[in-house]
Amino acid sequence: QVHLVESGGGLVQAGDSLRLSCAASGRTFTTYSMGWFRQAPGKEREFVAGISWIGGSVYYADSVKGRFTISRDNAKKTVYLQMNSLKPEDTAVYYCAARSGAFAASPKVYDYWGQGTQVTVSS
Repeated sequence: QVHLVESGGGLVQAGDSLRLSCAASGRTFTTYSMGWFRQAPGKEREFVAGISWIGGSVYYADSVKGRFTISRDNAKKTVYLQMNSLKPEDTAVYYCAARSGAFAASPKVYDYWGQGTQVTVSS
């Protein structure tokens, strides 16, 4: 079992930065690949960034590549999403998720989800 809690969302202006955190509980955190997803009103949940359970491989959606950075601190059982150069189209509820084993981009294969944190970017 893994329990996830996101934090760090907020209201910012275009061009600003935010860092989201996802704190996990559970003894087997290191064996889970982690992903960040987002969902805007009226849209499907989409992949943003992912990191393998070993932490050596990272993955990004094209829309955030070069602006967002995902990282994990296994000692703190925390995953981060550093978001720079934010755009209004980044506005969404951001969720972190965990799945046992290899990374995957589809939200359908993730086993555990946080409650989400709102990110709003004004123009």
